[in-house]
Amino acid sequence: MTAKPKLDRRHVLCGAILSTASFPIATSALARAVETPATAEDEKLMRLALAEALRGDYPFGAIIVRDGKAVARGRNLGIKQGDPTAHAEMVAIRRFLSKRPPEQLKGTTIYATGEPCPMCMGAIVWCGISRVVFGASISELATKIEQITITSREIADKAPFAEIKLTGGVLAAESLSLFK
Repeated sequence: MTAKPKLDRRHVLCGAILSTASFPIATSALARAVETPATAEDEKLMRLALAEALRGDYPFGAIIVRDGKAVARGRNLGIKQGDPTAHAEMVAIRRFLSKRPPEQLKGTTIYATGEPCPMCMGAIVWCGISRVVFGASISELATKIEQITITSREIADKAPFAEIKLTGGVLAAESLSLFK
């Protein structure tokens, strides 16, 4: 009669890891964010978002781009409008929608000087914006200002109905330098 091997935490953990690796469909079904490298055009377009940030109540700027053209711009207007939801991305989305139907947001790219907060990223998901390009990351911003430390990837990964391409770190140093 042979004794059963005793299982310790390492065996259980390895088993759990191996069992999830055996089912790639189940684990990848939640991974809806796709990290993409920056393009040559991204830096030029991010400079437009940086210019918006310089004009805001708080140094955040955003632009929405379709077919390589900026079609809406936004900057943080929370103080001026007395509206804590007036983040740059939200202002850009609202300006876009004031002139176009919501279906036209699908397939656009939003450039934001800072990684979108959970509120803004939620709006981006619901609007069908397909790509997010940002400068400073949530963790970098948290060194300068109070920040909810949930990343855009975390939000996108919880939205299995949408695939969003994420490109971070484009002109991050310039974005962070706007915070004095």
